[in-house]
Amino acid sequence: MADTIFAYITHGNAVADDTALEMIGAARKISPAAALTAIVVGSGADVDAVCSQMSASFNEVWKIDDAVLAYPNAEMIRKLLVNILPEQAVILVPHDTFGMDLSPGLSIKLDCAFLSDAVDIEGLEGTVLKAVRQEYGGAVSTHVDCDVSRGAVINVRPGAFAADESKSASGKVVDKSSLAGDLSCGRRFLEVVEAEVGDVDITKAEVLVSVGRGIEDEENLEIVEELAEAMGTVVSCSRPIVDAKWMEKSRQVGTSGQTVKPKVYLALGISGSFQHLGGLKGNPFIVAVNKNPKAPIFQVADVGVVDDILEFVPELTEKISAA
Repeated sequence: MADTIFAYITHGNAVADDTALEMIGAARKISPAAALTAIVVGSGADVDAVCSQMSASFNEVWKIDDAVLAYPNAEMIRKLLVNILPEQAVILVPHDTFGMDLSPGLSIKLDCAFLSDAVDIEGLEGTVLKAVRQEYGGAVSTHVDCDVSRGAVINVRPGAFAADESKSASGKVVDKSSLAGDLSCGRRFLEVVEAEVGDVDITKAEVLVSVGRGIEDEENLEIVEELAEAMGTVVSCSRPIVDAKWMEKSRQVGTSGQTVKPKVYLALGISGSFQHLGGLKGNPFIVAVNKNPKAPIFQVADVGVVDDILEFVPELTEKISAA
C-alpha cells in the first residue's frame, strides 16, 4: 500500500461535509503514519473555500476546479479520479447516496478492492486491511479481510468514526485541474428540487425526539408527542413511520429524508440503519431507547437504554414534567 491515503471530500454551499474530518479518523486506523490528501472537486469560489478549510486538517489538498463540476456528477468524477490517482491508491469516500454511486465503478476502473459501508477499521496486517461491516440492516457485524495490495476504494459510514478536529496539518493546496482530462459523460445535471417543508422544519431543531417502528401503532405516537412537548421540542421519525403514512415525509430523518444537525437526538424504537444515521450530522449527543440490546443504534449512542419505549417514554415524560 502507498504511503498516502486519499479522502474524497463532499461539500455544499462552500462548506465541507462533516464526514471530511471523520475520514481522517478512519485513515489513522488504517495507517497512523500515512500522509493524508484531501481531494476537493467543484467550481469557482466554493471549491477554493473548501480547499482552504481542508488545508488545516490534511497534509495536502488536491483541487480540481471546472465549471462542469459545479454539481457533483459521479460518472464525471469517476473519470477524473482515474486520471489523477496514483497506482495502488487507497481512497476513502463517505458511504452516502453519492458515494454509493461513485465507488463501485471507481474500484473497477482502478482495478482495486472495494469495501462498502465500513463501520470500523481494526488495522492493517501487511497488505490485508481488517475492517467491520454490518449486514441484514445492522443485525449482524461482519469482520472482513480486504487485500489492498493493488489499492482500494473504501466507503466509510458517516458518523461511525470520531471526527479529527485538531486542525494541525497546515497542508498545501495543489491545483490538479489540468490533469482531470476529458469530463464528457452521458448523464447531465438538470436541476435541484428542494424538499417540501412541512408544518415543522426539523432541520432547525437543536433537540429532536425521533421515533421508529418500535412505537408499533399509530395511536402510540401520542406518548412521543407528549414527551416532545415536555422537552420543548418536536417529533421526527425514521422511514418506516413515513412508509406507514403515520407522519409526513418532512419529518423523516435519513438519506432519503431530511439531514438534521441537532445537539441532542433522542432515538426511540429506532434500529439505527446506515440510511437513517446518514441523516444525522454534526456529532449530536445520541440517547437511544430500544428493547433489542443488539440494535445497531447502540453502537453510536452516547447513552443507551434497553427498554420498551411504550413503558419508558411515559415515565420519562412524567419525570421531565415534574422537573
